[in-house]
Amino acid sequence: MLNYIADIEKEALDSIEKADSRESLEQVATRYLGRKGVLTGFLRNISSLPPGERPQAGKNANLLKVRLEKEIRQVESRLEADRDGEARGIDVTLPGRVPARGASHPVTQVLNEICGIFSRLGFDIVEGPEVETDYYNFEALNIPKYHPARDMQDTFYLSENIVLRTHTSGSQPRVMEKNDPPVRIISPGKVFRCDSDLTHTPMFHQVEGLMVDEGISFGDLKGVLTTFVHQFFDSGTSLRFRPSFFPFTEPSAEVDIQCVMCRGKGCRVCSKTGWIEILGSGMVHPAVFENVGYDTDKYTGFAFGMGMERVAMLKYGIDDIRKFFENDVRFLGQF
Repeated sequence: MLNYIADIEKEALDSIEKADSRESLEQVATRYLGRKGVLTGFLRNISSLPPGERPQAGKNANLLKVRLEKEIRQVESRLEADRDGEARGIDVTLPGRVPARGASHPVTQVLNEICGIFSRLGFDIVEGPEVETDYYNFEALNIPKYHPARDMQDTFYLSENIVLRTHTSGSQPRVMEKNDPPVRIISPGKVFRCDSDLTHTPMFHQVEGLMVDEGISFGDLKGVLTTFVHQFFDSGTSLRFRPSFFPFTEPSAEVDIQCVMCRGKGCRVCSKTGWIEILGSGMVHPAVFENVGYDTDKYTGFAFGMGMERVAMLKYGIDDIRKFFENDVRFLGQF
């Protein structure tokens, strides 16, 4: 008799597993648990069994009834979920969808690439405060009070002697005050100037570089920047140095690269000149060394600075700097 119950269990479980609709599942339930079902009939007639077999047979049959009811409820719930999914147009047989993965902002990508290039050239990466003192932002860099060069900076003043830094150059005297030469650093970060148009924003990102040691020459500056341009753009990109003026370097030079759009032929982007300015540079002014206590007869050095958004615009062919800060996913998704 126990073997008979085991046969009922195997047959019923197989039927429940194969049920693929509510109707077929109800038929299985009726066949085994209905008023005239196989298991119900067995329990109703259990008194006809020999007295010694009745307790164990009754126990096993009731346990099987409970199990079958549980299995039927589980399959019923699954079929109901499948039916609801189909009603909503969901194909439950499809694999799960992986959420779209984000990516670094294009300015961050450019920052990481620039830092990687200069790190391989032996430069350390340092950071300075975004809220800076007038001394480190201007005076330590040979820009005393009332110097005409301050008019170029469009500065946000928080108080008479506290500013939102206009460049990351303030990191240079801070580092030199605490370290003897040789010094090789780049200082990336946010800077702030009161200016806004197609090519300027009140907040943007800048990278300043500084190298100080014995015997550093303008040739070293040209070699480092040429290596940077060739690695950041490509080895076929030419560059040139034009005389310029910066209070903290002497001599000073603007650095132009061959237009990446027309390859020097002349176009709207480069104003038909074939060249585009990307950064300023020069040999560190002796007054800056004197402010930090360096021996100007022993040490020389060079410095340079560039806006990350500007080089990103050239690298990716972007014509409006404001696109970097509008948070338009259609634009950012291209990077």
